[in-house]
Amino acid sequence: MIVVAIIGLIAAMGVPALGRMLLKEGMRKAVSDITDTCKTARARAIFSGHTVAMVIRPGDRSFSVDGGGSAHGSPYVSSGRLPDGVELEALGINSLDFTESEFGRVFFYSDGTSDEMTLVLRSKGDERKITLEYATGYPMVSDVK
Repeated sequence: MIVVAIIGLIAAMGVPALGRMLLKEGMRKAVSDITDTCKTARARAIFSGHTVAMVIRPGDRSFSVDGGGSAHGSPYVSSGRLPDGVELEALGINSLDFTESEFGRVFFYSDGTSDEMTLVLRSKGDERKITLEYATGYPMVSDVK
């Protein structure tokens, strides 16, 4: 009985921490949503056999997949907006700066490749860089030093 009570106490202490870990907000949500949107665009391009674009609008802080049909059953996000407190610091596509542009398009191709992209996000002293390598079209996240 005492063992069950101790296990129950430990579980009760761990549940709030687990809840916070699973809840995505702020920088964590922004990075997750952008990388998911890249993955959605890449998958749609491969499965549809057509070029698909991820459109990023720095002015209204939004991003979405354009083309390739719908994402039937996809677990990934296909559009979103940066959360409050997270700013788009820089956006480079194929070595061109789109930070101050109305929009930028990153193309994903049916062979799994993509345009090169570097996107930097900033939030309360935390900076993250999301990059796309053209040969794989897969997003990678790193801290900005």
